[in-house]
Amino acid sequence: MPMKSYISYSSESHFPLENLPYGVFSTVDDSTHRIGVAIGDKILDLKYSKNVFDHPLYEIFQQSSLESLMASNKKTWSQARKSIQSYLSIENSKNLENGVFWDQNEVQMHLPVSIGDYTDFFSSYYHAYNCGTLFTPEKPIADNWKNMPVAYHGRSSSIRISGTPIIRPFGQYLKDEKVTFGPTEMLDYELEMAFFVGGKLNSLGEPIPISKASDHIFGMVLLNDWSARDTQLWESFFLGPFLSKNFISTISPWIVTMEALEEFKTDNFKQDPAPLKYLQHDVKYNFDINLNATLRDPKSQKTYSICNTNYKYMYWTPLQQIAHHTITGCNLQPGDLLSSGTISGPEEEQRACLVEKNLGGKVFVDLGERKLKFFEDGDEVTISGFCQGNGYRIGFGNCSSKILPAKS
Repeated sequence: MPMKSYISYSSESHFPLENLPYGVFSTVDDSTHRIGVAIGDKILDLKYSKNVFDHPLYEIFQQSSLESLMASNKKTWSQARKSIQSYLSIENSKNLENGVFWDQNEVQMHLPVSIGDYTDFFSSYYHAYNCGTLFTPEKPIADNWKNMPVAYHGRSSSIRISGTPIIRPFGQYLKDEKVTFGPTEMLDYELEMAFFVGGKLNSLGEPIPISKASDHIFGMVLLNDWSARDTQLWESFFLGPFLSKNFISTISPWIVTMEALEEFKTDNFKQDPAPLKYLQHDVKYNFDINLNATLRDPKSQKTYSICNTNYKYMYWTPLQQIAHHTITGCNLQPGDLLSSGTISGPEEEQRACLVEKNLGGKVFVDLGERKLKFFEDGDEVTISGFCQGNGYRIGFGNCSSKILPAKS
């Protein structure tokens, strides 16, 4: 049976008492950044609410970001979650008077931490295969891909929260076999998820063994890894993306904890060949998360579905990503962000970026009234996701951005 709170919400709410994701927000009358927890359509303000925590948890939630909480440990994370769950449960309805609550549509959300480093993996087999079929059809999956979680280091300074507009970037690319400079003509999205790193992390030169990797995963968000495909095609020989990815990546504002996702673990994707020993684990660390993306057309004001997929199609798990990332002794920091890469599935509707659907820009994607190759100015793209429980959902909210014209 679903848990009950004195805050009312429907069974389709992304933020029931079973979830309690963290975010950082401010209000019109108080520009102070503070930590909140989403419950239904409300936010419990953890800075000003009375009697939620004892020391030292109280001090952690007086901070203006989630860095101190992330830097603690799994025991502290679990203790904080239990305290908030108890505070909001229907048995403690007296706290409705003690707590400070805000409507979610009346606040300004902010990045939850100052993100120090950002790594973007390439961990969906179907995405790798579909892209490989387009650009290297003689060998869609490279020899290294099934042996290690391939990744590139992204630009953390341009990560922004949902609602931030996308300014169409300029770049260099080939057009009609000539080197051209101008606004990208092939603006694409990538439906991804990412997790924030936490806990007492490794020192330089000390890898994190895969058996300890789960101690360092604080929680997950949605991520849209915006891409300028024409620039990417031109610049990526023989290094990875640079200007085609560094202009912005967008994340959802609410961090869903791994404890909230525990019930939705599912079988790991079958790996063949078996990875090297440092990447092997027997525990389940894959998740049944329904993911979708929509496009809102500015002319018709209609919303079109452009993808329905699931996180369970990830080939490499977050545990393997951490173990591989640190095998050289690379030191992670609390608040680092590690992304999944595009999460495509085996069916056409599960292709989680436009370049997979339009076969590299060769065909239109038929949405009915709208024929789509790449995004146009004014388009608004929204990613959403949730896990379906018994009478409740564990959701991530939305990750949305509207595309604005390039600056002259």
